[in-house]
Amino acid sequence: MELRAVVVGCGGIARGKHLPALAKMPEVKLVGFCDLVQERAETAAKKYGVDDARIATDYREVIDMDADMVYVLTTNNAHAEISVAALQAGKHVMCEKPMAISSQQAQAMVDAAEATDKILAIGYQNRFRPDVQYLKQLCEADEFGHIYFAKALAVRRRAVPTWGSFLSKVKQGGGPLIDIGTHALDLTLWMMNNYRPRSVMGTSYRELADQSHPANAWGTWDPKEFTVEDSAFGFIKMEDGATIILESSWALNTLQVGEAQTVLCGTKAGGDLLNGVRVNGERLGRLYTLEPDLKTGGAAFFTGDKDEDAGTAEARNFVEAVKGEAEPVVKPEQALMVTRILEAIYQSSESGQPVYLQ
Repeated sequence: MELRAVVVGCGGIARGKHLPALAKMPEVKLVGFCDLVQERAETAAKKYGVDDARIATDYREVIDMDADMVYVLTTNNAHAEISVAALQAGKHVMCEKPMAISSQQAQAMVDAAEATDKILAIGYQNRFRPDVQYLKQLCEADEFGHIYFAKALAVRRRAVPTWGSFLSKVKQGGGPLIDIGTHALDLTLWMMNNYRPRSVMGTSYRELADQSHPANAWGTWDPKEFTVEDSAFGFIKMEDGATIILESSWALNTLQVGEAQTVLCGTKAGGDLLNGVRVNGERLGRLYTLEPDLKTGGAAFFTGDKDEDAGTAEARNFVEAVKGEAEPVVKPEQALMVTRILEAIYQSSESGQPVYLQ
């Protein structure tokens, strides 16, 4: 079964994840490429597209094409508009994370998917990592019991992305919280299978953004263009009494760093992704720590081969879902709740008050 796909946004995330992954799917033909910079669209089409692929700088010119799927890989502020338009045009949509820059926009995307009966997937590719999938299997097997405390961790010491639009609040909606904190929160909620937050407290900071010699992994930045936070932290209370602490930063004076990580503490045992998968608990009056070897054997990903990289496995799951051969691993309702919580952290930081989500 051949599938025709259109790509809107041919920047770094397209070139680094989605296009190489789709190139491994022989049934997918890339027939349209759109980018505000025409040269980027032309370059992507030349490398990945069919011979007569359409090139455009306006997404409206490609979403009405004869195609099955639209990949929305733009700046965050354009996700909702393009995704809704593509869904209403009868296309299945893969939208890169975060889902949107507001819960209102994210809800509009969910509503459009439901109204059109089309698949809407969000690019949380970390769910497809081998360590993540193993930890998820442990959760589903009730190895941890009731998970009543968790940490979602996305902390860098000095790795502020200085290219593209990452530092623009208008285009991205925020900084590390919406950029990398979203991955950690998604993993944590998914592991807990708990999407019912009661209240959120949050604080965001812009304490290191004005430094002139930051020793940043990707070079210095212009503080005048750094209009988002450099760190943000949240305290999330769930309806069942569980608590989640979210830590996110592009630049923090700490040696405890790591991205897309989660720590789970349950009534039977605990688990984390701080160094592969680690499980801890008590057995026969003794404490134990288990570190499974994920390099040998084990179950495959939900779709595809167990040795695929996460981006390719994500693409395969979406393609197979469109073909009716698999269920999407990432549900739009789940991504909507991630967006609602991130939004609440920003709102709480501005007001100094808790935000209640009912």
